[in-house]
Amino acid sequence: MRWIGIIAIFLLFSHSYGQEDFLAKQYFNDGEYEKAVVFFEKLAKKNPRRTDYGEGLVACYQQLERYEDAENFLLKKVEESYAFPTFFIELGYNYALQNQPEKAAEYYEKALLKIDENPNFGYSVGYRFQKYALLDQAIKAYSRAMDLKPDLNYDFQLARIYGEQGNIEKMYQAYLNLIVDGRTSRSNVLRNIDEFISEDASQPNNVTLRKVLLKNAQKNPDILWNELLSWLFIQQKQYKSAFNQEKAIYKRSEITSMERMESLGHIALEDRDTDSAVEVFEFVVENANDPVTKLNANLNLIDIELMEISPKALVSAEKKYQDLILEYGNQSQTQQLQIAYANFLTFKKNTPKPAISMLKESLELPMGRMPKAYIKMALGDILVFDQKFNQALIYFTQIQKSLKNDVLGQDARYKVAQTSFYKGDFDWALTQLKVLRGSTSQLIANDAMQLSLLISDNSLEDSTQTALKKYARADLLAYQNKTNEAIDSLEDILQNHKGEKIEDEALLKQGELLETIGKYKDAEFNYKKITEFYADGILADDAHFALGELYRNVLDEPENAKIQYEKIIYNYQDSYYFPKARKHFRRLRGDIIN
Repeated sequence: MRWIGIIAIFLLFSHSYGQEDFLAKQYFNDGEYEKAVVFFEKLAKKNPRRTDYGEGLVACYQQLERYEDAENFLLKKVEESYAFPTFFIELGYNYALQNQPEKAAEYYEKALLKIDENPNFGYSVGYRFQKYALLDQAIKAYSRAMDLKPDLNYDFQLARIYGEQGNIEKMYQAYLNLIVDGRTSRSNVLRNIDEFISEDASQPNNVTLRKVLLKNAQKNPDILWNELLSWLFIQQKQYKSAFNQEKAIYKRSEITSMERMESLGHIALEDRDTDSAVEVFEFVVENANDPVTKLNANLNLIDIELMEISPKALVSAEKKYQDLILEYGNQSQTQQLQIAYANFLTFKKNTPKPAISMLKESLELPMGRMPKAYIKMALGDILVFDQKFNQALIYFTQIQKSLKNDVLGQDARYKVAQTSFYKGDFDWALTQLKVLRGSTSQLIANDAMQLSLLISDNSLEDSTQTALKKYARADLLAYQNKTNEAIDSLEDILQNHKGEKIEDEALLKQGELLETIGKYKDAEFNYKKITEFYADGILADDAHFALGELYRNVLDEPENAKIQYEKIIYNYQDSYYFPKARKHFRRLRGDIIN
């Protein structure tokens, strides 16, 4: 019985203590300092070694302008033998609030001297100085601790402070020290540095970073500095300069991998710097030891050559494909060659039959599930081009069933829906699309939603689905690269189905096709018509974004582009294009983009 009584008293005490702790913090957070101070006084008295209660009490006194009470409490604290150094800072700050800077400085210095006794105090002292925006003192705290105990590293904290102070050179060096010492991942450091630079190589922060990197390279020649310079040049879209750094890295590195070089080539190609991309991929062809790497580089070079379609380019590309096939043959390890050549024969030369035969032959080779799925996907695409819809559906369905939880499987399901749409089986297309609206791929989910709404909206309005069938036909013609025929088919919809729901779909699709044949003003007219007459429709954000891209990339009208992106930012926050629109808008406005 006696033990039961002791336990009951203990539980009662714990409950009371916990309640006081909760009420003190709750009242403080609510700004009810008169009530909070009562509980903090009790808690600080009962738990003299709990710094959080002492600091909470001081904060209450200061909010209530009871500076003398705060001073008396803190003077007792700093006189204790186990005085925590942050109390010296609190006392100094209390004097600063009373406009006594000399006394404040005196106690700040005492806090710094505590680091001499124990360098491990460096973090808590530095952090507390940061809390009160006493950045010079925080720098002293972190630096002193690191000098006294080299195992400690506060470069990350110092970098942040230098950044706040605008001392960009020191900030960069502190971040770079973290990479050199292996204190954090390179990606983490570069993510922080990226906030301070822009695409403009002449921007002061960019110039400073380049200077700091070169200075480090001179002091300590290391491949790291070439890698970081390459990264900087890529951010500045100076791909030739990045290529020079990558060549230096390749020559000095013991690893013969071309992964970095390939990545640079793809980045340059994506950014339409084809000259730099050609140089990079030619270097890979000349220097790669791995046959597959060399093959991929050759395929990229052919793709670049085919960007400008001409009879000469087609003849040259076909000769190169045939030479590669003679060199590599039809192997399971090099199926990307057969797929690329099959796509060339189909989509560039309009000769799908030999492409189909070649890919069917490739399927007979022994290979894993994923390579086989890629061949089947390519074969299905070509069969759709050749209007052999049922055969294409068989291949897409096989991929979908064998790779249910993979993005490739979801892509195959979308192709089942798209192929069904082309052949006029709208109900089956809708069944597939409903599943895909929850796809893990945002792009597939967005495409599925668009096609689903196109079918459902236009089926309700027109039970004969006449306009929808015409649109499906036009979409197929566009897929077959019969661009002018597709434009004419869409014009038929626009002329004969005015006011119907499909009109905005036809305007958007026709606008995209008009862009591909260089009729930019006609495309602009289509997009503008959507934004004016279908501002509340599901394609309004697509039209605004298409206009923004047209003004930014083709018509060189940045101010008009900015207006279109801004409309997406303010009116269509749920849009798939929202992140891109915001990024382009900020860049056009002159912001530094992370």
